[in-house]
Amino acid sequence: MQQTPVQESTPSDPLFRLLSADSTGITFSNPIEENLNLNVLMYEYLYNGGGVAVGDLNQDGLEDIYFSANVGQNQLYLNVGNLKFKDITQSSGASGRPGPWKTGVVLVDINGDGKLDIYLCHSGALLPEKRKNELFVNRGNDPNGIPQFKEMAEEYGIASDATSTSAAFFDFDLDGDLDLFLLNHNTKSIQNHDATVTKNLLKEKHEAGSQLFENQNGKFIELTEKAGISSSSLSYGLGVSVADVNGDGWPDIYIGNDYSMPDYLYINQKNGKFKDEIQVMLDHVSHFSMGNDIADINNDGLMDIFTLDMLPEDNLRQKLLLAPDNFELFQLNLDRGFHYQYMRNMLHINAGNGTFQEVGQLAGISNTDWSWSALFSDFDLDGWKDLYVTNGYLRDYNNQDFLKYMDNYVRTAGGQLKREDLLNLVKSMSSSNLKNYTFRNNGDLTFENVSKAWGLSQNGNSNGAAYADLDNDGDLDLIINNINATAFVYENLAVQKGKGNFLKIELKGEGQNTIGQGALVKVFAGGITQVQEQNIYRGFQSSVTPILVFGVGQNTKTDSVHVHWPGGKVSILKDLNVNESFIVSQAEARKSQNSKTVKPQPLFTQVAKIPSSKAQTVNDFKRQPLLSFGISGNGKAMAVEDFNGDGNPDIFLGGGAGVSARLIFGQGDGRFSRTDSTAFLAAALSEDSDVLSFDANGDGFLDLVVGSGGMHQFNLGDAELQVRLYLNDGKGNFSMSPNGLPKESFPTGTLATADFNGDGFDDIFVGGRVVPGQYPTSPGVRIWTNEGKGNFTDQTAVLAPDFKNLGMITDSGFADLNGDGKPELILVGDSMPVTIFTKTGAIWQNVTSVYFDLPQVGFWSNLLIGDWDLDGKPELFIGNHGKNSQLFASDTQPMELLYKDFDANGSTDAILGYYIQGEKYPSPSRDEVLGQVLFLKKRYLDFKSFSEVKMDNLFTQEERKDSRSTFINRLETSYYVLDQSGKFQAKLLPVQAQFSPVFASVFKDLNGDGNPDLVLGGNLFDAKIKFGRYDANHGLVFLGDGMGGFKALSSVQSGLSLKGEIRKIELFGEYLLFYLKDDGIYLFRHHLSKELSQ
Repeated sequence: MQQTPVQESTPSDPLFRLLSADSTGITFSNPIEENLNLNVLMYEYLYNGGGVAVGDLNQDGLEDIYFSANVGQNQLYLNVGNLKFKDITQSSGASGRPGPWKTGVVLVDINGDGKLDIYLCHSGALLPEKRKNELFVNRGNDPNGIPQFKEMAEEYGIASDATSTSAAFFDFDLDGDLDLFLLNHNTKSIQNHDATVTKNLLKEKHEAGSQLFENQNGKFIELTEKAGISSSSLSYGLGVSVADVNGDGWPDIYIGNDYSMPDYLYINQKNGKFKDEIQVMLDHVSHFSMGNDIADINNDGLMDIFTLDMLPEDNLRQKLLLAPDNFELFQLNLDRGFHYQYMRNMLHINAGNGTFQEVGQLAGISNTDWSWSALFSDFDLDGWKDLYVTNGYLRDYNNQDFLKYMDNYVRTAGGQLKREDLLNLVKSMSSSNLKNYTFRNNGDLTFENVSKAWGLSQNGNSNGAAYADLDNDGDLDLIINNINATAFVYENLAVQKGKGNFLKIELKGEGQNTIGQGALVKVFAGGITQVQEQNIYRGFQSSVTPILVFGVGQNTKTDSVHVHWPGGKVSILKDLNVNESFIVSQAEARKSQNSKTVKPQPLFTQVAKIPSSKAQTVNDFKRQPLLSFGISGNGKAMAVEDFNGDGNPDIFLGGGAGVSARLIFGQGDGRFSRTDSTAFLAAALSEDSDVLSFDANGDGFLDLVVGSGGMHQFNLGDAELQVRLYLNDGKGNFSMSPNGLPKESFPTGTLATADFNGDGFDDIFVGGRVVPGQYPTSPGVRIWTNEGKGNFTDQTAVLAPDFKNLGMITDSGFADLNGDGKPELILVGDSMPVTIFTKTGAIWQNVTSVYFDLPQVGFWSNLLIGDWDLDGKPELFIGNHGKNSQLFASDTQPMELLYKDFDANGSTDAILGYYIQGEKYPSPSRDEVLGQVLFLKKRYLDFKSFSEVKMDNLFTQEERKDSRSTFINRLETSYYVLDQSGKFQAKLLPVQAQFSPVFASVFKDLNGDGNPDLVLGGNLFDAKIKFGRYDANHGLVFLGDGMGGFKALSSVQSGLSLKGEIRKIELFGEYLLFYLKDDGIYLFRHHLSKELSQ
């Protein structure tokens, strides 16, 4: 099955050039021949491929290459210069045992003699003696300059017969020698046991579990369990990276686990032990986690984590290969103690405070299909680390049509299959020949796909990969191990094309750690600080060059280079010329002064938490399975006022369904104690969605109007959906006014108050959210006018006939937009345009087109009105879905929300469609659509036919008759400024605003510079599994510059690190209050910061 790479048309100015085997002399291929005894149904990791290890093995200044072959012959190539290589496999003595099953290969100076050795991993469903790992110790060169190796794994104690994927050598205890983490995997599938059985399995040591060995005077001793490393049968390790993740100077370990088994983030406890902190530090992880890399991708000096999975980029493969959402299995995994896992690549940005924010989708690197190796490095020498990803799986093992066919095949055979049957099944699987991915770092947390532009988009099935400067010209070349095809060797042309200057740093460590593994190197040049940690074990089953290459753009000098060695010594080099190589020796380093850096006080400090009760769990997807996101449980009913007149702020906190609202009385100095819920107990079954506090009856005391929302199993007219009026006696005692409001019951999205009819009394605006069970149908909006004594009547038809068919309202506000002294009403909502009304005479009229040239339709969830550019005119800040999502929308490629009761069963079928690679496709899977629209089962008989259908052709024209569509053109959280003509124009916000859906915001001058600033909150957990939890907003602070520009503060600077769904933020004096759904109220004290005001 030897494959020839499919060649595309050559890009006009590629950064890389694919070198032919004739040119390089590298003819290696990793052949996999399927037969009765060797196929993917007998060994599931058949197509995981081999690795690549790069380093100077004969110390001639040129880096050599070792390839591992799963079944065939490993090959070692000596670099003879000018990108020419010589096969020295046999003459070097490093060929390894013949036959299966070799996996990862890495280099290490195992004995500290300055010569690189080779460690080769074995796996497979084989006898233990046939899967022992091998160590080839470098004994120096023969007279012809050929390095000579001797296999000595047993002597060193690392001839493990566990089924190994790869290895990482590092000094975990900082004693100066290199220890070993061995990444292993179980070759057998584990059933989905219940929580109790699973937790017991995780405690039991198993031969397939990963292993940690300590180097004790040249002999490696296993101490896996003693060190706190899991070594259970639930080990399916595919990726390992070592780095100082938390910045304490000690190396930590990230483990990528396949299937439902969770990844591990082992934090070094500095006492010989590790602690898995993945659920503390990361909000969610990849599901089928494969290769990974750890690097500082945004030049903030912190190590970020990237993991690979198998989510395709194109619609056809998504619909063919993705299994339908399985809520029961997902919940079972959570009950078993596993983390939240979703099938896509993950980019976890280090916040610097022990937490990370996952933004892979926003970055544009989440969908690279069945991916293996991830390598971050600055390939174009502009000072920012780019990303290379290998991709491909020889057979589409998870093709849903094939799985259905296989089930029928097995059933027909009565469950009794011969080897011939299995091979026939394998040959009936479709084959894939995919492209690898290359992404250029834009320097703003986003990446550009440059695979084709850089000449790196050849088809193949690629696995292990490594980078090195093979021709010593200063840029990094690429080497890739392919299944059934010749290895790719790409020459990087960045230096030749003048793309940027470089700096090469070679580390000479003391003692046994001769390459300085674990050293942190900082390069200061042109106002940018770059950081690389010396870790050659990256990507998948491979090791990269130990020589560090830094791109410095067009800078001709570096200000300084700092090398922080393991153990605390520091080397500082100043004013280095670029385009040169430097050797930095640990022996010449100085002890760090260890002067304690005084950390500036953060803007906010948490002073208290007021817990709240968890509301009833509601699954809106059971009522409307085609929803993309849940509707219920997103109430924002919190109000902070002095309700009892004692001068201290009190809090009204609404309850979720099954939880009563309550009053929490302030005691001063940020303290709260006594609570009272007496008046609100009768409405405990309602979900409080919003609250107004104003004097409704003219007695001078603040009363409460509370809206009810959510879908649940409610219906229009149910008492649980009524808006309620509670009157205050002035002492904080509330009583419900049974007849004060009209007797209407529908889910409320927003409440607002204003004098709509000009009689001097505050009236109530009620924005309807959704008709329960009929999303996206709106129940409409209401204006209830105040008769002056707390009695309200519905005057909607009289005052605002244009209020019909507005959409699903989520928030509202008033502002004088045209300077006439009268406020306009601004409405935002779910799948509706930003809408503006003005009062003309006695009537409120829709004037949206006066302020917007094009409809601004989004999943709007929050509205804040302020003057951030200090021009005296109001601006709009509107929270939206954000860009950290699979969804995409623009003016030219809007999403479509198509809805109708297509099969006339009384339930609205709402189908979201969005563009993928220039074509619009339905978002739900085949099973989801066919499960609701039954007549389509006869049309889409298999997954392939459904994968090919576009949104416009999903239904016939006759079937679409009487349907409705909303077109959504904006997903970004947006900031609108009035221009000279009176039109709103969108202005750019910091990219952090797009991390997650925004549901809450406030503004105030926080740093004392006279400019209003922004605080944002949000997140959305109730989403389809294919989308996953939106959780990257930990509380954001944007400092305003007084001209409409903003600067995002880090979590360390702001002091905010809130994990949860923020639904309301309130300011009261020096305090900032965050309400988190099903969690409670977090109270922060505000500090003026001199550092942040500069």
